[in-house]
Amino acid sequence: MAKQKEIIVKDTTIRSFSENGWDYICITDIARQKNAEDPNGVVGNWMRNRNTIEYLGLWEALNNPHFNPLEFEGFRSQAGLNAFTLHNTKNTGK
Repeated sequence: MAKQKEIIVKDTTIRSFSENGWDYICITDIARQKNAEDPNGVVGNWMRNRNTIEYLGLWEALNNPHFNPLEFEGFRSQAGLNAFTLHNTKNTGK
């Protein structure tokens, strides 16, 4: 069972929980600090950032035995460009 908790940062409640020894934090709650009306836009912009993509690639390489570095290279090379958006195509039927 997940253990849930909340912390207050600059008058904003940030939800987190721990499960099976892993800690998770709600990045949407963090994004509300920047833009309370559209936190999804903040997260979307963060996910386009080259540094974010490189960090996620490193994390995947270290923690995901099924990580495909050749496929990731396509994401990494496009990250930061105006036309780049990261999305999940597995649930869209594409």
